[in-house]
Parts: sequence; structure tokens; C-alpha cells
Amino acid sequence: MRSKFYTRREFLKGSTSAAVAGALYMGSTSPLLAGANARSRVVLIRNSKVMNPNNVVNPDIIREMLDEAVITLLGVTDPVKAWKRLIKPQDIVGIKTNVWRNLATPAELENAIKKRVVDAGADENKIWIEDRGIYNEKYNNTTALINTRPMRTHHWSGVGSLIKNYITFVPNPSAWHDDTCADLGKLLELPNVKGKTRLNVLVMLTPLFNGTGPHHFNPKYTWRYNGLIVGTDMVACDAVGVTILQNKRKEFFGEDRPLNPPPKHIFLADTRHGLGTADLSKIELIKLGDQEDLLI
Repeated sequence: MRSKFYTRREFLKGSTSAAVAGALYMGSTSPLLAGANARSRVVLIRNSKVMNPNNVVNPDIIREMLDEAVITLLGVTDPVKAWKRLIKPQDIVGIKTNVWRNLATPAELENAIKKRVVDAGADENKIWIEDRGIYNEKYNNTTALINTRPMRTHHWSGVGSLIKNYITFVPNPSAWHDDTCADLGKLLELPNVKGKTRLNVLVMLTPLFNGTGPHHFNPKYTWRYNGLIVGTDMVACDAVGVTILQNKRKEFFGEDRPLNPPPKHIFLADTRHGLGTADLSKIELIKLGDQEDLLI
């Protein structure tokens, strides 16, 4: 199933225009949305029953969502067989989560991921679930990473995305804030990260789509999207997520209101660093579950 996406011209004119246009200010001579020729598959799955009215996550439903997304992504029928394609018994596995107090990765999702990693044959004693303080020898010795975090607006980088989630793999995260964090894609080339990421899960249960200033959070600017975005291409997952965020902003404010600063690190991860696909026309987006108000 191939979803309809914007053409390059429509993309530049549409709700993500400022984010993409940010790459122009970098003096890049590459075509703005050029990148890898191979198509990246991304699964967007939603379920309105994943949380109760108080936004408490149902562990059974989020596990079912994760399973359905992963088997669809990999084209198999059994979740354990799917995870065995991602994780080997000898792997030392890091589940890179996010603990930001206002919008953390749900523990129910962390536990669902860990269970499937164990089901794939990994030693439970060689699995860690961490966010901050992971720049040390213990975590550098991982052989496989699962990257998961909620999507939200961010003061320095436009959005807190899957790419940005790896900033705690360096000893000096603030050194990566130059030019609105334009080169966060380089995090994927770090020796303690490169080639290790097996799966990305961008949490879109209650995304934060607006805010001003450092550490901003106002529940007024969250909504129950009830979704997960799952893929092996971190850049593609982020590109899908930021498009949904931008379209929510347009719906909420009644006009195009581009993210400020623009999340150009996502597009430069493709066009400058060649680490994934940010061009929506090169992403095969499979939409599962609830289809109402998809915003993409």
C-alpha cells in the first residue's frame, strides 16, 4: 500500500515549507529533497483505545500495536519471527528511551519492546533501558539499539525527534546546538552508535505541537493522536512525524504556522549526511488502524 504524498513542489509550498527551506540557508548545492534512491518503509499505526480517559496507556493494546507495526514493516506474520530478524541472541541491546518528565516514553511501550527483545533470544541481563548518562563504556558496548521517544516541539531544534534522542550518546550535548542543531544527523555516525539501530518507534500518542522557550510544555498543545510511527529508517520516521505535527499546527491555528526554529536537522540528515530518507515521495507509508484525522 503506497500512501499519497506531496510532490516536491507541493511539499515546498505546504505546511513543512519552513522546515525544508531551512536547508537552503546552509548553502547546500544538493537538490533540496535529494537523498537515497531506495524507498523507505514506515508504518503508522493508531488505536483510539490505547489510552483511557486519563491518558493511561493500556499495556496489552500498545503491545498489539507494536507487534502489528513490526510484522507489517518486515513482511512476516509472527511477531517473534519478526523480532528475530532484528535481534540476535548474542546481541547486547540498548533501548534508548526518553524520560522528559512532561512527555516521556511510556513504560508500557518500553516493557513491550523489552519483551520482544527477550523473545528474540537476547539475554535479559544484557538489555538496558536508559536515556541520560549513557556516555560510558557499559553502553558503548551495545551491539543493537532500539530507539524510542515521543515527538514534541523543541526550543533548540524545532522538534525533539528520534534523531535528537541520540544526543545523550555524547558527553557534551549542548555543543550540538549550533545553527538550531542542524547537524544532529552526525550523531548516527558516532562510533558508539553507527550501524547499531535496528528499529525506531516514534511515539505519537499525545504529541506536543507548539511551545515557546526552553523546556516548554502546555497540555493545551497536545492531542490524542493515539499513534506509533515505526521503521528502520530513523530519518523517514522523523519526516513523517514532523509532517503530522505541522499539519496539526495548521489545523489548530487555522493557517500555516511553520515550526520555529525549523527542524532542518531531519532534512539535512538526508541531504547533507545521506543517513536516511526525508523526501516523502520516497517513503512507503503504511497506515494501520484508525484512519480518522490522520493529518498525512
